[in-house]
Amino acid sequence: MTTTPTPNPAPPPLPPGTTVRDTTRDRVGVVMGNEGPYLQLRPLSGGREWDVAPHHVHPLTPAELLRARLADANERSRTRLGVNGADAAAVQPPP
Repeated sequence: MTTTPTPNPAPPPLPPGTTVRDTTRDRVGVVMGNEGPYLQLRPLSGGREWDVAPHHVHPLTPAELLRARLADANERSRTRLGVNGADAAAVQPPP
């Protein structure tokens, strides 16, 4: 007697506010809601939302969330200091 494999059940919906990693883009985002079969994610520091299939995300552990928030804060800090190609003259004090 052979058994037919059952398809993987759909993952449970993630509530808005859950921080997840999008494994297809290797990006961290906050669940804002869903549109049809897709979750809508927004970057930690805000910005444009993107859509991803629910089976391509996994919720972050507390350690992963801390690491992601620290990386985001460092990125914003470097941008303000002109390290990432921003106009460094704009952030330097006048002589």
